[in-house]
Amino acid sequence: MTASSLDDAHAATRSVTRLSVGVAVVLIALKAFALGASGSVSILASLADSSLDLLASLATFFAVRWAAAPPDEEHRFGHGKGEAMAALVQAGLVFASSVFIGWEAIQRLFDPRPVTAGSWSVGVVLISMALTGWLIWRQSRAIKASGSVAVAADRAHYASDLAANVVVLIGVISGTFLRAPGLDAAAGLVVAVWLFWGATSVLRDAADQLLDRATSDTDRAAITSAVLADPQITGVHRLRTRQTGPVTVIQMHVDMAPTLTLAEAHDILEAAEKRLLAQWPHADILIHPDPRGPVQPEAAQKGPWS
Repeated sequence: MTASSLDDAHAATRSVTRLSVGVAVVLIALKAFALGASGSVSILASLADSSLDLLASLATFFAVRWAAAPPDEEHRFGHGKGEAMAALVQAGLVFASSVFIGWEAIQRLFDPRPVTAGSWSVGVVLISMALTGWLIWRQSRAIKASGSVAVAADRAHYASDLAANVVVLIGVISGTFLRAPGLDAAAGLVVAVWLFWGATSVLRDAADQLLDRATSDTDRAAITSAVLADPQITGVHRLRTRQTGPVTVIQMHVDMAPTLTLAEAHDILEAAEKRLLAQWPHADILIHPDPRGPVQPEAAQKGPWS
């Protein structure tokens, strides 16, 4: 992994997290205005979610900067898992948001209240949807450049918001123009369930990183194929992979002819690393060469990582 490519990845995450915080502030201001004008529980649900979006975006804003810090004496493997910690914070905030919104929606189902100033609310929701869609597009570009799990969690959150805003729009229109405030409350309840489901996905992805879950079977097979593309490497074993922020950590032992010189083995392994970097440009790769031949008794003992 080149320093310049990782720097570009970190620059992309820093830029999009600034944008995420700015969008969250604008959305809160718009929805607070719409709530004051309409009293819609759907707008209240959306406002509560946007407020937590701001907290989540701020957590991501600081996390990606901390995660980009180079390794130091206390963190020899870098700070990439800071992104997973931010994703955990996001998941917790979304869970809290879903519980609050669900509780408020259930209360309004039993005590419906009319929705006023619906036209203003509809306009605010449409603007919110446009801003959110634009932010998701920018986040997708940043994820493609960096593979950031924190930005991916933020995008998942805003993607849920985009879908939830459609439900909010239905609720406001129902409460205002159809004179059915119960539908507005029901729309808020749908938003709560949607957010709860989205939070479980964010939590799972963050936990995978913090627990050093291996990359997919497909990725591990592709790693093995890329390394074995050189016939001078005759086997791969003890392959271990994990994700830490935007960096994919790849470690393995490979079998090579015992007659190779140290310089020849080095060149072969360096070429293998370049093939891997072509597919995983942000990878941290460690390859240990083993001389091909009879397996020693101690080497035959394999753990679950073999």
